[in-house]
Amino acid sequence: MRNIYDIIIIGTGIAGLSAAIFLKEAGLNVLVLTKEDKIEETNTNFAQGGIIAWKEGDDPDKLAEDIMKAGCYYNNKRAVEIFSKEAPELVFEFFINKLEMEFTKTNEGKLNYTEEAAHSSRRILHYQDHTGDKIQSALISYANKIGLKILRSHTTVDIITNNHHSSDCQELYKLREVMGLYVLDNLKAEIESFFSHYVILATGGIGNLYQHTTNQPFATGDGLSMAHRAGADIINAEFVQFHPTSLFHKDIKRFLISESLRGEGAKLIDHNGRQFMSDYSDLKELAPRDVVSRAIYEEMRRSGKEYMLLDITSYYKGDIPIRDRFSKIYETCKKGGIDITRQPIPIVPAAHYFCGGIKVDIHGRTSLKNLYAIGETSCTGLHGANRLASSSLLEGLFWAKKAAEDISTNFEKITKERFDTVPDWLTPRYTEEFDPILLEQDWRAIQLTMWNYAGIIRTIKRLDRAKSDLEYFAHRIFKFYKEAVLTRQIIELRNGIISAGIIVNAASHNSRSIGCHYIKK
Repeated sequence: MRNIYDIIIIGTGIAGLSAAIFLKEAGLNVLVLTKEDKIEETNTNFAQGGIIAWKEGDDPDKLAEDIMKAGCYYNNKRAVEIFSKEAPELVFEFFINKLEMEFTKTNEGKLNYTEEAAHSSRRILHYQDHTGDKIQSALISYANKIGLKILRSHTTVDIITNNHHSSDCQELYKLREVMGLYVLDNLKAEIESFFSHYVILATGGIGNLYQHTTNQPFATGDGLSMAHRAGADIINAEFVQFHPTSLFHKDIKRFLISESLRGEGAKLIDHNGRQFMSDYSDLKELAPRDVVSRAIYEEMRRSGKEYMLLDITSYYKGDIPIRDRFSKIYETCKKGGIDITRQPIPIVPAAHYFCGGIKVDIHGRTSLKNLYAIGETSCTGLHGANRLASSSLLEGLFWAKKAAEDISTNFEKITKERFDTVPDWLTPRYTEEFDPILLEQDWRAIQLTMWNYAGIIRTIKRLDRAKSDLEYFAHRIFKFYKEAVLTRQIIELRNGIISAGIIVNAASHNSRSIGCHYIKK
């Protein structure tokens, strides 16, 4: 007998688990999937800076203006309006009151609000620089408490739709509708059919498509690629935000140096100790991320250096000692031989956050019936051309709630007879085993292409070269995908090459230089 769930959610970060909690407590039958062996392997878990939260005296209109200004006024005004008015209070309602999560407090016992770039006031709550793993831990603990069903080591292969997968020809004449997922059990190496009335994609970002990234290797654009193949609309894919400061170290990779260091006074300097941000913006270190990233990139180019430096030693303005306020950064840098209380930190810009994604409305609904997307893989238009610092965690929580409310309020079931028309995955008799060296080389080729031609500074010629190279890689990867025994690694590689192509195509069609999409004439 087939298992049919009310909702299947892919992803266990803040968006996925929050939505699952809301839906489970609404009385619905929820299944959560992650391709990872550990539930906590998410980008949420590695977030450092903090989360925008309600603060007495802060004006929603001021927050909205900060979001719009950072996004170059390319934002969806409706998304910004409801987010600014409704989302900040959720931090208290959900994390503090419901999940009983703690945030860092001042010596007087009050919540310690910090500042980050492009904010007009201190409205960001944090737990030292461990905000992400503190949130992740609280979510997992509560999910376990309410008995949420989470399957680990399960990689989604494709979204099941009525038009494409049903054996009933009459489904061809209906609107495209999502009916579940084909999923690889990584451990059994078997593909299973998971049917559901609704699917929520909360699969995170695309950072691993780039040579330098703050994301972990699992950020391969899975949701973006799956939704695209299923026929969902994608928007703003050219807007890839680069974080100005990731650690530059031969042994420590993919480590973010939080923007909150600059919010607490840290200065960007070159190898001669010169502060250079005043050459690029009146806001200096607190300019929007796209401006700061390009400034560092330009200083690296002009000097011929592989990195610049971030110095907090003499400029820190916080009350909590540096090693306590930034304990994660302090300990990680110390392992690499860098004492951040005594010496500057080597930094380089890195791919960080995807401001575009699967087009959704203010309820998280995609252009396909029964398919929702939330968190980084989605695009409400909140961020416009560039994301405001510390908005992403709150975005994931807020649209998790919006999507859950919309599904539970308007819940409709697909009939069992329609599910019965969809065949289980037919496993071809593939014999070719993947060579890890070849897969690794394909990933390096994609990452170098994206970094060099579709990175911080782009040109029309570079984008044309990227498109040509990616098409060549895609031909080879798709051929191999059809011939090989399916594994998580091969599925991710297919998702990666498709997502890279989506980004480059979008960038090629937008000749306007704006926000994170910077075209050098």
